[in-house]
Amino acid sequence: MTTDAVSLDSVEETPVWLELNNTPVVTWMCTPDQLDELVVGWLFGEGYINSMDDIAKMRPCAREPGFWVDIAPEKVAAVDSSSRRRILASGCGSVTAFLGSLADVPKRRGVTPELDTPKLRLLFKEMFSRGGRYKETGGIHAASLTDGETLLFHAEDIGRHNAVDKVLGAAVQAGRMPDDLVLLVTGRISGELAYKAARANLSVIATPSVPSTIAVEIAKASGMMMIGRAVSGQPQIHRYQQG
Repeated sequence: MTTDAVSLDSVEETPVWLELNNTPVVTWMCTPDQLDELVVGWLFGEGYINSMDDIAKMRPCAREPGFWVDIAPEKVAAVDSSSRRRILASGCGSVTAFLGSLADVPKRRGVTPELDTPKLRLLFKEMFSRGGRYKETGGIHAASLTDGETLLFHAEDIGRHNAVDKVLGAAVQAGRMPDDLVLLVTGRISGELAYKAARANLSVIATPSVPSTIAVEIAKASGMMMIGRAVSGQPQIHRYQQG
């Protein structure tokens, strides 16, 4: 049996590396687009930068997918001195991640948008409609940032953590801090993804799937709203008030 004439569906996956202050810090297995956003979003979500002003230099490699980034050494030292541990992440497309203790989860600041089930359904419907690769293959994740009314930033990637980094990076590049924004994701909300969202000071993270138990505990520690089964008739809302 020959498959020469058969077009087989597949999703592009490429390793992309980052060296921070001349030290290798991460290699992503990712969909090779919006790579600038991926780098900026990862640095922001991991706490290395607070804005584009913290990046002294960012240069792509001309020979292969990779980046050199320079930031102030004290910012690297602050992250390295935290109690976070490198872990094998549960998300596809990510080899390792950093996860800290609940005591280190940042406490949320900012206003939480008012959301209802019909509005969430419409926002997810719009996100799915933007998913060109998802329509073609079904083998991709998506993430969007919204103000509760319209989608502001959107990305697709083979790894949902990468898709989240890309939309965070797009927001930071645009000078739009995500403090009062809602993150929509297509897959389950894992502990490391919830921790990233908490460090980014997001107000809400929602999924048509469900969160993990660790993700719920992180939401409790941060004051972030977490919504599972967001497009169902009865969304599961995890909301904790501080103080």
